[in-house]
Amino acid sequence: MSQTRNKVRIIGGDYRRRLLPFPEAEGLRPTPDRVRETLFNWLGQDLYGKSCLDLFAGSGALGFEAASRAARRVVMVEKSRKVHEALQANRRLLQAGAIDVVAGDALLYLKSSRESFDVIFLDPPYDSDLLQQALPLALARLSEEGVLYVEARQWPDALPDGVETLRRDKAGMVQYGLLGRSAQ
Repeated sequence: MSQTRNKVRIIGGDYRRRLLPFPEAEGLRPTPDRVRETLFNWLGQDLYGKSCLDLFAGSGALGFEAASRAARRVVMVEKSRKVHEALQANRRLLQAGAIDVVAGDALLYLKSSRESFDVIFLDPPYDSDLLQQALPLALARLSEEGVLYVEARQWPDALPDGVETLRRDKAGMVQYGLLGRSAQ
């Protein structure tokens, strides 16, 4: 097993070049560096003052990247206890005070939260129907000018009403893009 197999590298900001370990877990696959680079080019390199929600956080690659780029607040939601503990350990390692790690189900979090977010990262396990379930719930938590990042093996056939694709790309088997509210 290689030394970097279960590690994710932060590619920009304050924590740039830091390698963060994560455990083996079913369905856990960090967003590839190239995809994260494109995503943060789309979002702007600096997320200063923005609040971010990383659902199905997994390795935490997206949330740690957002915190590294000066996001005011990053909430990471992770169901697996083992993965949640690794996220907590990495938050402590980085001394990332802007990050809250929540142990729990992403759909239940969306249903119970009243907070709105400027950027929501939605990257559920590929072999599930969680994307279709989470999309409308995540939109309810999105701030007026907010954007929703979606990553999936297959791009959603239909988007909820009031949503449009702002950017979209593909890298290997990964389909990804930004969604926003449609101009009314």
